[in-house]
Order: sequence, then C-alpha cells, then structure tokens
Amino acid sequence: MARGSALPEGEASLARPVSTTRPSHSRAFSGGWRDWRSWPTTLARLWRRSLRFRTVLITLALTALAILIACVWMALAIQNDLFTSRLDQVTSNASRATASAQLALDNAAVQGDSAQLQSLMTSVQGTIVEQSGSESIAAFRIDTATSSLAPQDFTSFPLSEEGVITAPLQTAVRATPQTQFWQSVALPTIEGGSVPGIVVGQQLEVPGVGAYELYLAYDLGTAPQTLGFITGTLWLVGLALVVIVGLISWFVLRSVTAPIGEAAETSAQLASGDLGVRLEVRGEDELAILGRSFNAMADSIESQIKELADLSLVQQRFVSDVSHELRTPLTTIRLAADMINDHRDEFDPGTARAAELLNAQVQRFETLLTDLLEISRYDAGSVQLELEPTSLAHLAEDVIESMSPLAEQHGTDLRLVAPGGYSPVEMDPRRVRRVARNLLGNAIEHGEGRPIVVTVDSNQHSVAIGVRDYGLGMKPSDAERVFDRFWRADPSRRRTIGGTGLGLSIALGDARLHGGELGVWSELGRGTNFVLTLPRQGGHLRGTSPIDLDPGEDGVSAVDALGLTQPIEILTDSSSPTARKGS
Repeated sequence: MARGSALPEGEASLARPVSTTRPSHSRAFSGGWRDWRSWPTTLARLWRRSLRFRTVLITLALTALAILIACVWMALAIQNDLFTSRLDQVTSNASRATASAQLALDNAAVQGDSAQLQSLMTSVQGTIVEQSGSESIAAFRIDTATSSLAPQDFTSFPLSEEGVITAPLQTAVRATPQTQFWQSVALPTIEGGSVPGIVVGQQLEVPGVGAYELYLAYDLGTAPQTLGFITGTLWLVGLALVVIVGLISWFVLRSVTAPIGEAAETSAQLASGDLGVRLEVRGEDELAILGRSFNAMADSIESQIKELADLSLVQQRFVSDVSHELRTPLTTIRLAADMINDHRDEFDPGTARAAELLNAQVQRFETLLTDLLEISRYDAGSVQLELEPTSLAHLAEDVIESMSPLAEQHGTDLRLVAPGGYSPVEMDPRRVRRVARNLLGNAIEHGEGRPIVVTVDSNQHSVAIGVRDYGLGMKPSDAERVFDRFWRADPSRRRTIGGTGLGLSIALGDARLHGGELGVWSELGRGTNFVLTLPRQGGHLRGTSPIDLDPGEDGVSAVDALGLTQPIEILTDSSSPTARKGS
C-alpha cells in the first residue's frame, strides 16, 4: 500500500500554528517617577558620556537580538517537528488499521448474505477504531448504484459535520485507490469551538460490493499546548540569559572602566596643578602597566614643570632685580640729562641736538624699565586690581583729551561715538586708562593721519571701548602676533612716539586681569580695529561684546555721511556731562 500523500497546497488549508495575541500593558509611573519626561535627555546624556552604559546597552541589544532569533528558530523547528512526528504517527496508525481491515474483508466468506456482510463491516469498524487510535471514523460507498448487499455508510462526530471532509480530499481518495491522503483541518468540538486536526483518507475494498471511502480524524489539540509550554520556557530562559549577560557585562566593564575613571580623575587633578597626585597600582596586568606608565609620566611632568618654574622664577627675579638696580643710576642720568637739556640754548647746534636726543632716549629708557617691571609682576602673578566705580565713556573722553596734542602733531582727527558706557562699572581706572592710551597711541602712530574713531558702548553684561583707525592695516598673520612682546609688524619702521614694544602685551594682561578680553581686527588697506570688552561684574564675560570686532564694509566717507562721529572739541566746563561734544 502506498505511503500517504498530502493534498496540493491551495486545494486544502493545512493546519497552522495557533497564534496568541498578548495584550500590551502600559505601566503607569508611581509618584516617585515624576520626572519621567526627562528620561530621553538623561539616556542620551548617558549614551554620550558613559562608556559603561553604552557598552552594556549595545551588549544587551545584540544579546537580545541573538536570543530572539534563536528562540524564534527553535520554536519554529519544534513546531515543525511536533507536527511532523504527529503526522507520521497518525498516518502510520491509519495505514495499519486500514491494512488490517482490508485483510479481514478479504479473508471473510459472506457468500452474498447481506446480514453477514453488515456484521462483517461492523466488526471491521471496531478493528479500525482499536488499531488506528481514533474514534472519529467515516466510510462512504463510492459507487452510487443501488445494491442490496452493500453495507450502510457510517460516520461519527466530528466527521459528520459539514466541511470537515472537504471535496478536494474526497476527489483525491476516489481517484487513487491504493494511495493514502491526509489533510490539515480545523476539527469542531462539542463546546462549539475548534481544534487543529488531521483527516486521513483511503479506499477500502468490500468483496462483492465495491470500494468505500474510509476517513479517520485525529485531534492535534495537545500540540499547541506543548508548543506553548516549550515557547514560554524558551522566552523565560532567553530573558534570564539577557539579564545574566547584562550583569556579567556590567561587572566586567566596571573592572575595566573604574581604573580608566580613576586615571581620568587623576589627570584632571594633575592638569589643575596638583602635581603630587598619582594612580594606585594594583596587580601585574595591562591596567597596572598603564598605571605605572601614567605615574612615570606624572613624575617626569612634575620634574620638568618644577625646573621650568625655577627657571622662570630666576628670570623674573633677574628682570626685577636688574630693573630695580638700574633705577638709581637712571634717576641720576635723568636728572643730569634734564639739566643739560634745560641749558641746550647755550650750546652750539650740534651739542644742543645731542642734548635733546639724550633727554628723549633717557625718557624712553625709563618707560622701558617701567614696562619691564610691570611685565615681571604679571609673570610673577603679583598684580592686584584697585577697583572703583568708573564710567568707561568719561574715561575715554579723558584719554582723548590727553592724546589730542599728539594727534594734532600727526594731523589726525579724533572722533568719539558713545551710545553707551556711561553707567559706572567696577574696574581699575588706572589700568583701563593705560590700555586706552596705548590703543589710541598705536592708532595715531599707524593711522596715516586719517580720522580715528573711538567707540564706547555697553549691554546687559559688559562694556566695551573700540579704537578704529583707517591706516595701512596688517596682514592676518601679523594681527595674530600683535600682542607678542617686542614684536613689530615692520621692523624697518621707526617708532614716532617712543613705544617700548610691550604696551599691547601689558594691555592684554590688564584686560585678562579684569576678566575681559582684548581683540584685534586688521586688513591691509582698511586699517585696524581694537576692542576692549570688560564684564559689568567680576568674573568672566557672558554673551557677545557690545562692539563688533569686525567693522564690516565701513569707511571714512560712510561714517561721515551717517553723522555718527564728529571732531572732538574740548570746552572749558569739564564738569558738565556735555563738556566734550562735536563741533
């Protein structure tokens, strides 16, 4: 007898695994989780800043994905194996029962007696039930012609229900006498539901009557329960594996990242100036080697910094001592030079000119010593501010007034724009005035006799003063070095107002000492713009400066056309707020 065959797909619906939809539960946060809206931001911050969190999360995600794929594959494999094994079992039982029934029919001698044939058919039915393991059987005579000998058809629940034995299955069984066919169906239950099952069909030959269709139904309702139990167990094991892998990853990473965190904290302390801090070295592994290397590097850095500090201290002391020691002979030389200069009219022209040069160079030498002493104080960190409420706008007017004679000598027109900066701000007026004088002096010297615009403005956080000239300007590479000590953009140009080359360096130090900043913009052919910005309150600057460092596409003609600046005129009543105004 031929092995059972399944019906072609499309002619009958094969049994499929029952899918269970699990309701999704949304957990409400208790009162202690009131800040749940900030969770995305917190997680994003942890993702960026915590290597441990990021690694554990990636490990958990990949582990969960791998376990998910493994569980799904195993569930599908188990489901297929359960169905295949059950199918082999029922088809084998059905085939054995059909063979036994056919043997009993072939060996019986009924001799045309319908009663004996009916009794034989009943006996065969019991044999089929006993050997097939299924109480749901049905038999139908294929030949529709009337016969007095033919046993009656028989059927039992659920095969008696409509649709259980499908037309495609009947057609296949009738067409092929020696072949067994099976079909996955939904078997109805007494309660009105349905369970997955298999219907096996094959022909049974009754002597003297003809062929019958024999159908056996098998309930597969226990398979989904078994599959559900196995699937649930797989998911529980998978979840437990994810948790275990996460804990293992956390502890392993902690053992690795904790020394890294200690090294980062130690590096921060080392960078803040605590040169004696070191890492605690434990063990002989790679992290211990890293700790020893770090400590060796820290020892080397500490040694070199101490050497440099000692060398810097020696240099500072040398400059300070030399400057102090030079003051006494310089004072004597200055007195002698002044006395000689006062009597230069009594000398011949050559000697008189020598007396003038001597007096000028002695003054410049004295200024240079003063600047060197100031620089040495900055290097030693011994500079102290003498703060007092000061109006930056009025201070700028005083500086312009003091620099007006020098500007007249160079044929330069000084102009002031002061839309703000009148409110008093805590600053050291002596140092800020020195910065303003230095910037204005540089502008006069390099302004090529063109107008110079001094701007004072303020905002909520800061006050600023800008000095803008329209001279030759500088290249960007020169502008980057303009605050270097003794640096000159053009060494061939002589100084006309006796600068020492330290003024801008000292100005930058004064700005930083106030917590402010001093910036420069310059372009060849368009001039130079210096902007000093000071905070209204002590500390660091916040926000942008009230004055733009880059003046944009302005020009002298544009400024004049707008009427924003006017030549400065000094009036007699210096106590009036409008004592200095445009003519």
